[in-house]
Amino acid sequence: MKFFSFSKDTGQSVERYESRSVIYSRIAQTFTPASIGFMFVEPGGIIGIHEAPTTQLFLVVQGEGWVRGQSELKVVIRMGEGVFFDKGEWHESGSVLGMTCIIVQSDEFESQIIDQLFFRE
Repeated sequence: MKFFSFSKDTGQSVERYESRSVIYSRIAQTFTPASIGFMFVEPGGIIGIHEAPTTQLFLVVQGEGWVRGQSELKVVIRMGEGVFFDKGEWHESGSVLGMTCIIVQSDEFESQIIDQLFFRE
């Protein structure tokens, strides 16, 4: 499990196309097809412990929650933060107050981009 931030302060200003007041945080690039989903975790909701079927990015876009690996230690994640799970990695997540997430799954992510994002493991 590797944690990263995609908050506003990690992004760069977009100036192309006559854009203004826009910040872009690049998260990932895949080399193989990707599955992208939106997940609503209701207050008290839990995504039970399971093995990641493929490499996975778990991106919190609203609210906050927690994740844990095979240990009992729950690590808090908030809006603008994400977790990278390797294929086969066991994990569980949930939220006391509710959170909304984007899940990106792919067999192969561009590792240089991912490596630049990490702020804790």
